[in-house]
Amino acid sequence: MTTPLAQKETLAPVDINWVRAQFPSLRQTVNGHPATFLDAPAGTQVPQRVIDAVRDYFEQSNANTCGAFATSRRTDAMIAAARAAMADLFKCAAEEGFFGPNMTTATFALARGIGRDLKAGDEVVVTTIDHDANVAPWRALKELGVVVRQVDIREEDCTLDMDDLRRKITPRTRLVAAGYASNAVGTINPVAEVVRLAHEAGALAFIDAVHYAPHGPIDVRELDCDFLACSPYKFFGPHMGCIYGKRDLLLRFRPYKVRPAPETLPDRWETGTQIHEGLAGVVAAIDYIADLGRHCDPASTLTRRGALTSAYHAIRQHEMSLAAKMIRGLLEIPGLRFYGISDPARFDTRVPTVGVRLANHKPLAIATFLGDRGIFTWDGNYYAMNLTERLGVEKDGGLLRIGLVHYNAAEEVDQLLAALHELAASR
Repeated sequence: MTTPLAQKETLAPVDINWVRAQFPSLRQTVNGHPATFLDAPAGTQVPQRVIDAVRDYFEQSNANTCGAFATSRRTDAMIAAARAAMADLFKCAAEEGFFGPNMTTATFALARGIGRDLKAGDEVVVTTIDHDANVAPWRALKELGVVVRQVDIREEDCTLDMDDLRRKITPRTRLVAAGYASNAVGTINPVAEVVRLAHEAGALAFIDAVHYAPHGPIDVRELDCDFLACSPYKFFGPHMGCIYGKRDLLLRFRPYKVRPAPETLPDRWETGTQIHEGLAGVVAAIDYIADLGRHCDPASTLTRRGALTSAYHAIRQHEMSLAAKMIRGLLEIPGLRFYGISDPARFDTRVPTVGVRLANHKPLAIATFLGDRGIFTWDGNYYAMNLTERLGVEKDGGLLRIGLVHYNAAEEVDQLLAALHELAASR
């Protein structure tokens, strides 16, 4: 988030009425209550244009690739458009990204390919705060004799222990895997420093940006990471996964795949027929974010990348205003324990996702209570099991997770806080 202040000052605030009008699912009710979607960390809602793009693909372009007929050619053009859209989101070349059914599957495939070049005694570093999709694929390399080291957290604020990271990186480290932002407690990790430390040791850096992508701009060139993963269904698109990789590395490592599949980029790491209707929705999702940027920025001639950057600045301002209101209110609830960064002076190092517990109430019971009132939250570990185990809450139901995105409104935060006060006051 390094756009000059002068550009930020020209942005109009997020027009919440315009935004919410884009998402038809937000009009639902539950037991007479308006549906309040605070479950975005597990998957966001999608705008109407994404629904239309998926439907239109099936109606007009449904075919496999590289055929000598119209629908196949339209499919080829749509896939090229999806690559170009992701390139704008990542700020990379179109051939430096590949798609998969989800981030986890794509990461396992990449880790397996990288593993072909590793030998017994080589080391990989993972973290305690990460989603297991950025841990398990690297731990699987233990069967090759690879040593996996895990970086601890600072429990008082659920931040990555950077001193421990420095200790865990050794001359034998070949790859460091870290998350951009925690999907459980919202911490933004100092990923630029993680990448720098990895490179200083001669290791590769793999960044899991799945949870960060709905909240802030990604610039892989500036970050200089070797690989970066995200999931379009976390930023208003269909269920898909995508990984960026530096061109020379995508060509250097060898994927496992069928014959005679292409060995050239960008197809090299994609196995089998892709989810074409999902890719059509990816284009629409990224175009939606760009249009939000144009809606907030008077410079209506912005390129898509420029519009995306403007959108994320507006999103960030809106989301963190809501987060400040929510966190302040949560800390006033009797018996509530907050996990993560709660100091407003440090909100630049978090996204609007929080993890809490409430005395005398299991997280599942809280989520059920809220769900009956139309407020959707998550309970458990959300695949961040290393974190919930480290915090000592895994055996007792994990955490209640509340996650805001830019389509949430201040009134929804008020409804959440009122419901939690009601529950805290009950027996």
